[in-house]
Amino acid sequence: MKQARRLDNAPPYLFVEIEENIKKAQEKGIDVINLGIGDPDLPTPDFVVDKMVEALRNPQYHCYPEYDGCIEFRAAVADYYKRRFHVTLDPETEVVALLGSKEGIAHIFFALVNEGDFTLVPDPQYPVYQLATSLTGGVPYPMPLRKANGYFPDLSVIPGEVVKRSKIIFVNYPNNPTGAVADLDMYQEIVDFAAKNDIVVCNDNAYSEFTYDGVTAPSLLQAEGAKEIAVEFHSLSKSYNMTGWRIGYAVGNREAISKLKKMKNNIDSGVFTAIQVAAIEALKNGDGFVREMREIYLRRRNMAVAQLQKLGWDFETPKGAFYVWVKVPLDMDSKSFSRLLLDKTGVVVAPGSGYGECGEGYFRISLTIKDEKLLEAFERIRHIRY
Repeated sequence: MKQARRLDNAPPYLFVEIEENIKKAQEKGIDVINLGIGDPDLPTPDFVVDKMVEALRNPQYHCYPEYDGCIEFRAAVADYYKRRFHVTLDPETEVVALLGSKEGIAHIFFALVNEGDFTLVPDPQYPVYQLATSLTGGVPYPMPLRKANGYFPDLSVIPGEVVKRSKIIFVNYPNNPTGAVADLDMYQEIVDFAAKNDIVVCNDNAYSEFTYDGVTAPSLLQAEGAKEIAVEFHSLSKSYNMTGWRIGYAVGNREAISKLKKMKNNIDSGVFTAIQVAAIEALKNGDGFVREMREIYLRRRNMAVAQLQKLGWDFETPKGAFYVWVKVPLDMDSKSFSRLLLDKTGVVVAPGSGYGECGEGYFRISLTIKDEKLLEAFERIRHIRY
């Protein structure tokens, strides 16, 4: 059976490939320690689970949900943005519920990009940005994120012809995979560039609550004029350990949100209302839980940094997210190195090439694993014979 041509250029999704490698290793009897996927190891907090159980027993939530998300959920998102970022949102027109932010990120490309249009995407990047562009028939133009530039794109080097044909510029801070954090001046530069060139800015802000060393992540929507040109994606997956629940939201420019809604309304039937009720509880009462998780990830980050320093490997201490971006220490490509680690030690890391061409030569360590397993992984690596 032939597949649609649009899938011809779609590589295997990085994390599916990682899971398949883990399964094969386990079938060989290898004791695997997974530092490859950013799936929180600790459970969803009890107060959210309890609210979900209560909501499940309410028959009014057993019907089709509202397509855009129930107004109570959208209002809770708006209240959260006001409290956390001092950004005012209209729940009716500037907020939409998502089946996890990944779904919304993919669909915004289908809502705004035509065949032949360019999109400006970071490199390295969360793979969905480039893949969704390709599936729409658009052309992803990579913006290199270099250590020398603070892992922030240099907008001045993008060719003028590319800028003229670009519909979206996508950024992601705190950044996956590098751990870099943008400040408000950086966001203002992006917004000004986009407004000048009639490009929609999209910010993937899934890791906003995990920053360290006195750094606090702003929202892109805090930049002057942002709501005229920008959409921000957020998720409850990382902040509240709700990855399996599939609940997120997009906020910002009402015209862009309206187009995203139109796309989604013809594709899916919305988020199960009981999950939205539980998510409201998280948004309203989860600040203390988030602080606890931030301390856990800070401790693990410091543990990983200390171990990497002992190994003498080249890396940048992340200021945000819960990953460490490390230069491959041997003369080999990132996939070969990650395969070597898995075969020799049972430790899984994500090869940098899976995040784009500029990710080659690096690998990503996830800190979503118990402290003792994190230390065990480094102990295994320390005794490896290359």
